[in-house]
Amino acid sequence: MSRQKLINIALTLTIITLSYNLAEGLVSVFFGISDETLVLLGFGVDSFVEIISAFGILHMVLRMRKSQAETPDSFEKNALRITGTTFYLLTIGLIAGVAINLITSAKPETTLVGIIVSSASILVMWFLMRAKQNVGKKLKSNAIIADANCTKTCFYLSFILLASSLLYEFTGINWVDSIGSIGIAWFAFTEGREAFEKARLGNFSCGCEENCH
Repeated sequence: MSRQKLINIALTLTIITLSYNLAEGLVSVFFGISDETLVLLGFGVDSFVEIISAFGILHMVLRMRKSQAETPDSFEKNALRITGTTFYLLTIGLIAGVAINLITSAKPETTLVGIIVSSASILVMWFLMRAKQNVGKKLKSNAIIADANCTKTCFYLSFILLASSLLYEFTGINWVDSIGSIGIAWFAFTEGREAFEKARLGNFSCGCEENCH
């Protein structure tokens, strides 16, 4: 398969990532608020932050169609910095939300939507991860392989949402949602730190790479 066709596949995968994260984010935030489940709300906001990061990848893939360059330009670096800042804000918001929930003994009405969303996300992220790995290896593109590894982080994040949603749905224990939210907050913090590191170093290597293989 020619390089141009592989790049077009990478472009398609990036567009799918953007579209899915948008739909996932809208559904998760809406039901996270209406069902008062903090972990689903955090998961949804994380999806929106991933959109910002994906735009940086989209810009890079479009540049790859014209040249061999994979070094981030100013647009991509700014996208990384915005992504990092937003992840940090999400971390603070989730921790504050957990504290408020514990003080007020608030608990979700239901976590059924969380089970559905996380199950769908696990399937979609698995497909995207494998497809990006395959294209990245054929193109010998470290940037696309790193993007696949970061997609694997989203894959793991979906398991946190699924586990906390299932546990709450079957037990009704209110602190289960808070524990899941703390898990989302931890991933958001590490992703924010990695985004700033990538912007500083000027590459798209994924900080989660060592844990994602």
